[in-house]
Order: sequence, then C-alpha cells, then structure tokens
Amino acid sequence: MRSFADLAEFVDATGEHLGYSEWLEVTQEKVDQFAGATGDLQWIHVDPERAATGPFGGTIVHGYMTLALLPAMMRQIFEIENVELGVNFGLGKVRFPRPVPVGSRVRGGAELTSVREGPSGHLTAVRMTVEIEGEARAACVADTLSLFVGGKNLPIPAAR
Repeated sequence: MRSFADLAEFVDATGEHLGYSEWLEVTQEKVDQFAGATGDLQWIHVDPERAATGPFGGTIVHGYMTLALLPAMMRQIFEIENVELGVNFGLGKVRFPRPVPVGSRVRGGAELTSVREGPSGHLTAVRMTVEIEGEARAACVADTLSLFVGGKNLPIPAAR
C-alpha cells in the first residue's frame, strides 16, 4: 500500500500509477448475495446451469458489482493521512470491455489522473482498472471521483 502523509503529497502524485490491490476471487455466492441485495436476478448472473449454455459459457459478475468492489480495492492501494474527510463524489466515464466470469480472480490498479481545488475541497479523479487474472483485456475501467476536505495545511471550508 502506498501511504501519503497528507493531501499535498497526494496531489504531487498526479499522473502517477499508485499500485494494485490484492487479487480477489469473485464466487457465485458473492454474486448471488449481490443479486439478492440489488434485485438484479438475471440468469446470466445467478443460474449457472442455464448460463453454461448461454453467450458467456457460465455465469458472469454484474457490472455494478464490479464497480462496488472499487472502494475496497482503492483502500488496499493507497491511503492519505491527515485528511479531515473523504467522500465518494461519483464516477466519470465507466466502461466494461470484458465480462468477469464467476470464479475469476480480479484486482484493481489505480492512477491519479487529476486533482481540482474547489470551494468544498479537493476533487480527485482516480482511474481504476479492474483486471482479470490471466486475461489481457480489462474487465472495467472507471474514473472515480472523490472529494477530500480539510486536513493538515488544508482548512475546512466554512459552511455557506
């Protein structure tokens, strides 16, 4: 894991690849739990028997489940100390170039692509690329947006 002493040090890493998360196996049980929580029970995700004869040769992970793995992956890749608050601000461009077969192992890679200072704090963009072990093409490429507020040498903006 890469550790930054403060937000200023993180900002200095703009344009750099920050590292990779650990490999994570995506099991059918995890996919079924996600399907139950979201109500997305499409057979390509939850019916291994039917999916075996379908277009992917087996069940595949939901695209939104792949996105839901990103925060945990990012926490394994980097941390920023001396920040008052960091929140998910949303996503920019998201692509799913290749489906993730259930039972695969995936990991995320992070690149800090931009930082913009605004009245509420520092808006950062980290491009997360989810790789499938043994595959050349990425499963997901997502531009994540996070807002960091306050911390060492960075005052928290006054409420408006």
